[in-house]
Amino acid sequence: MAALSPDGIRTFCNPGAAAGTEPYPPAHAAILNDAGFSAAFDEIRGWPGYAATPLQRLPGLAASLGIAELHYKDEGGRFGLKSFKALGGAYAVFRLLANAVQAANAGQAVTSRELIAGAHKGIVKDLKVTCATDGNHGRSVAWGAQLFGCRCVVFVHEHVSAARRAAIAHYGAEVIEVPGNYDDSVRHAATEAGRHGWTVVSDTTYEGYREIPVDVMHGYGVIAREVIGQMAGQPPTHVFVQAGVGGLAAAVCAAFWIGWGERRPQLVVVEPDAADCYFKSAQAGVPVAVTGNLDTVMAGLACGEVSPLAWEILREGANAFAAIDDRYALDAMRALARPAPGDPAIVAGETGGCGLALLLALQAHPEHRAALALTAASRVLLIGSEGDTDPALYRQIVGVAASSSTT
Repeated sequence: MAALSPDGIRTFCNPGAAAGTEPYPPAHAAILNDAGFSAAFDEIRGWPGYAATPLQRLPGLAASLGIAELHYKDEGGRFGLKSFKALGGAYAVFRLLANAVQAANAGQAVTSRELIAGAHKGIVKDLKVTCATDGNHGRSVAWGAQLFGCRCVVFVHEHVSAARRAAIAHYGAEVIEVPGNYDDSVRHAATEAGRHGWTVVSDTTYEGYREIPVDVMHGYGVIAREVIGQMAGQPPTHVFVQAGVGGLAAAVCAAFWIGWGERRPQLVVVEPDAADCYFKSAQAGVPVAVTGNLDTVMAGLACGEVSPLAWEILREGANAFAAIDDRYALDAMRALARPAPGDPAIVAGETGGCGLALLLALQAHPEHRAALALTAASRVLLIGSEGDTDPALYRQIVGVAASSSTT
C-alpha cells in the first residue's frame, strides 16, 4: 500500500524483506557486526556520565491505541546532549583519534580514558574534525572533540535553528552556515575537509567514505544492546524507528537481528512526508534522492539521500516503510508530555516522537494498520531519539517548558 491518504499517512510493505527465520546475512555482517557493536558498547560504558537510558512502559497509551504493550526508549538524557546522536559521532571521534595515536606510537592501543586525561595531547590537539548537521549529530561530534582533545568545525544549513547552533558552539566547535539543505551542507563539509586536511565525521556513507560512518552506526547499537537487556528476553513484535540518512534505523535493525535472531521484531522505518527518501527508495528498489528544501518540523529527519551502507541493511531488514505528515509529530510530542493516567510524562523533540506519530496516524486508518500487521496483541517498541533539543520550539509546540512537563 503506497497511496497518500487524505489524512497524511502512507505505508509500503517491503517485498524484499528477509523472512523472519533468515539468519543475519554475511553481506550485512561485513558492514555492521557483533564485534563492532560489542567494541562500541564496551568503550562507551566507560565514558564519564554513562548510564543506560530508560525504557518506559506506557500501558495507558497502549490501551488507547488498541495494542497490548508500548515501550519507549527515551534517549533524551543521553550524556546530557538530549539525543541518541551522543553515541555515534563522539564514538567515531574517539576511534579516529585512537587510530592516530596508535599510528604515532608503533601500534600501541589507546583508551578513551587516556585521551580524556590528556595523555596524548601532543598528537591529537592539532587534528581537526568536521561534519554537516541538522543539529544533533554536530553536537555529538563537537562534544566528542572537546572530550577527547581535538578541534572541530561544524557546518549547518540555513534552516538549522539558532538554539541548535548555540548548543553545538557550547562544546567549543566553530559553526559555519551553508546555503541550501542538509544534503548541500554534507557536500560542502566534504569539500572543505579536502581543502584543509580535516577529517569528516559523518553519519552517512558515500563513494570512498565508509569506515567512520560504520563506527557511528556501531555506536548507535548501544541503544539496541540496552533494550535487549531491559526487555528481559521478551522481544517486541514491532519496532518503529525513524530514518534521516538511515544510520540509526540500520543499527537498530542489525543489532536486533544479531541479538534476537528468529525472534526479532518487525521493523518499520518512519519518515516525514516531505523527506521520504527511504520510502521512495523502497518503492523503487534502488536508492532514490528527494530534492527541494525538505521542509519538515522533524528537523533531524530532513534528509533527501539515503546512506548507501544503511540502505544495504534496510532494503532487506525493514519489513515496511511509512511516511507521515508533520502534524502527527506535533501530536506525539503533546501526547507524551501530557500522558494517560499511570503513564510517565516524557519530553520528546520533534523527531523523538516520530514512531508514536505513526501510531497516532494509524488510529483512523485500519487498512494501514492491517498492512503493518498491527493487532490488539502487538507489543510495540518506539525509539525516542531526542528530548527538547530546541527548548524554545518545544515550549511553543507543547505549551509548557520541558521541566514543567516531566514527572
